[in-house]
Amino acid sequence: MECNDQKCPVHGSLSTRGSQLEGRVVSAKAKKTAIVEIDYTRYIYKYERYLRKRSRIPAYNPECISAKEGNIVSIAETRRLSKTKSFVVTGIVK
Repeated sequence: MECNDQKCPVHGSLSTRGSQLEGRVVSAKAKKTAIVEIDYTRYIYKYERYLRKRSRIPAYNPECISAKEGNIVSIAETRRLSKTKSFVVTGIVK
């Protein structure tokens, strides 16, 4: 499949920097956007226990990758692509 997308990190000229995360796609309804949910734990010193947290990150979803709901994907930080998107989907893990 031919990819002519300039914002694609694989075929285009978009460079990535900063954090690289893995998460599950919970929504891919918007055009070229995927909402990736990342689960992590945070230690609370006062109670000496861990707190489970989750973060929902909007990421640019190139058409050559086109991640669907339920996919486990890797995302990487990049320059600001729109008002909410600062991450891009770099590949499907599972």
